[in-house]
Amino acid sequence: MEYKITQMKNAFYAQSGGVTSVINTSAYGVISELSRLDKSINVFAGQNGIVGLLENNLYDLSKTKKDLSLLKDSPAGMFGSCRYKLPELTEKEFYEDLFKRLDQKSIRYFFYNGGNDSADTCLKVAEAAKDQGYELSAIAVPKTIDNDLAVTDNCPGFGSVAKYIATSSKEASLDIRSMCKTSTKVFILEVMGRHAGWIAASAELANSSEDTLVHKILLPEVQLNKDAFLDGIQNDVTNYGYSVVVASEGLKNNDGNLYAASDSKDSFGHTQLGGLAPKLAQLIHNELKLKYHWSVSDYLQRSARHLASKTDLDQAFAVGVHAVKLALSGETGVMPIIKRVSNNPYKWEIGTGDLKDIANLEKTLPKEYISECGFRITSEGKQYLSPLIQGENYPEFLNGVPKYEQLDLFLSD
Repeated sequence: MEYKITQMKNAFYAQSGGVTSVINTSAYGVISELSRLDKSINVFAGQNGIVGLLENNLYDLSKTKKDLSLLKDSPAGMFGSCRYKLPELTEKEFYEDLFKRLDQKSIRYFFYNGGNDSADTCLKVAEAAKDQGYELSAIAVPKTIDNDLAVTDNCPGFGSVAKYIATSSKEASLDIRSMCKTSTKVFILEVMGRHAGWIAASAELANSSEDTLVHKILLPEVQLNKDAFLDGIQNDVTNYGYSVVVASEGLKNNDGNLYAASDSKDSFGHTQLGGLAPKLAQLIHNELKLKYHWSVSDYLQRSARHLASKTDLDQAFAVGVHAVKLALSGETGVMPIIKRVSNNPYKWEIGTGDLKDIANLEKTLPKEYISECGFRITSEGKQYLSPLIQGENYPEFLNGVPKYEQLDLFLSD
């Protein structure tokens, strides 16, 4: 297929997968850097991710009258996100149609902001463009609260979730402590994390050398030993008066199967998770006869912009900026990554990773971060986690709640 030859080079940006409290900051990094380096580039944002491109629903950001810096203060995906799996590269007609749509807008820069599955999408687009002779720089922009992207030290979105979980665990623990003498003995908080326990591990940051506020952390990397778990809960109640448990949704039985799973699957074939906290609570009630409460952090953990980590915001912006530099230098099929230079003082820089080393891979919690008993995080793990939650950057408040002003978005002609 022949594509038009033009001097104009526009850009496509889209958000994909589960959103975060800082993904819009990455969007601002991309859009502001494109404007700074080449004001002739018009940016089109996909309405609901790549689905917007496939359905001819693209926001023309040149029509937006509000200041795009509003993106930095708003959680979730300003342009809408999606979970959509692209077909294999053998589906030539699909990709011919996709590049035809890009060509109509003279789009030569493709930025896809997401996690593991989104990296796969971006890699397919990059490889298909090469196969079909379409001039395109396809750059993945990292984002995932799960912190499970390979190659990069950490992922934008995770630091803010870690801060939220550590804070919420600490506050809930103090609440339970104040009432445990005559009331609730066990509190269970269920957090996200299908195969990697980074989010649950962050609850360890609620603890200090002076005080233990989170007593048990359940990880997908450690199969649940029910007897050891129940013995531990009873010991916590005896020693502390109560027990606080933070459990990752991807917790597995000792046979390796998910402890709480349903028959539902998403478009990528992932099993629908949920219901772990009440199941654990029922186990504790049946075996130990202890009064319990449970909670599921769910979307609250990933949308809490009011408690976002400044480190996370800085890194989210930086990967967006670097993605543009990669695209304008002709790179494709790559992703900006975060490289840790030192722990104390914490220093980091932005590098580049090949999507072939990232797409569809998952980085789990290293063994050295998990305590010997399997229920806590080691000091080495805390040293890794702690810098990622540092600093505050509060959004503007109006009438006592965050303002979160949305952009005025208009679809392109």
